[in-house]
Amino acid sequence: MKYFLSAFLLLFFNINSQGQPPSTESVEVVVAGLSHDHVHWILGREESDAISIVGIYEPDKELQQRYARQYDLDETLFYTDLEEALDTLKPQAVTAFGPVYDHLSVVEASALRGIHVMVEKPLAVSWDHARKMKALADQHDIHLLTNYETSWYSSNHRAYEMVHEEQRFGDLRKMVVHDGHQGPKEIGVSDEFLEWLPDPKLNGGGALMDFGCYGANLITWLMKGEEPVTVQAVTQQIKPETYPKVEDEATIILTYPKAQGIIQASWNWPYSRKDMQVYGQTGYVFADNDRDIRYMEKGKRSKKKLESRPGTL
Repeated sequence: MKYFLSAFLLLFFNINSQGQPPSTESVEVVVAGLSHDHVHWILGREESDAISIVGIYEPDKELQQRYARQYDLDETLFYTDLEEALDTLKPQAVTAFGPVYDHLSVVEASALRGIHVMVEKPLAVSWDHARKMKALADQHDIHLLTNYETSWYSSNHRAYEMVHEEQRFGDLRKMVVHDGHQGPKEIGVSDEFLEWLPDPKLNGGGALMDFGCYGANLITWLMKGEEPVTVQAVTQQIKPETYPKVEDEATIILTYPKAQGIIQASWNWPYSRKDMQVYGQTGYVFADNDRDIRYMEKGKRSKKKLESRPGTL
């Protein structure tokens, strides 16, 4: 939940600052969609002055009622038409918690009205959708953010500092990012989430899209935006009886002139994980979770727990 709010704090600063200290007023937000289970992070958030939810768009009335009961929400917050919600409420920002395929339509509706957008990861189901979303954001001068939870991990930011700013391990050589869990059905995601998460059209794919995006984000950041020379991927359908339409296992290999990135995205891990290993010429740093790091420097191994420290990529 704290990482989700970090994304909003960044959006809050971008909307309000414009070179000046940010305003003390909350960013007024419309939530677009309730079928992505990460929506619980915003509806169940700790009290914060960063945002104020002024409306919720969700065409499924039963889903509306369920969330209204769960979070004691006033029924006047709900809309079944996104454009009506935006025209009536005129929010400063929209956050999308529906199928990834719908991200484009949310950006279309919002950008035309000059409203900033944050979507859940990944950004889009396809390169075509991503290009259209970027063009809309550029044309209408709005911020378009993607909420990658691992962007806000203190451990990842400390690893970056040690590698680049402090240069403690020599030149970067290899990055290995592991993300995933036992599978969405296995961990008990909601029925409405499971309806579209393993759908190749609505989610763009399976584990590759669901968890490969974290590694792509982090490795691009660690490589300071350098494009890889080659990209290769191996996908497997280990559980076709459970996920008949999409892959549930993926390994992506990125090569650079003097470094390599490996992304392991899976719905087959025996436990939930979001961790990263970064190797240099003379040592390494492992980000085991959001705050724990292990590292080797000059042949000496150490480990440390960090304070939660939101940051940006």
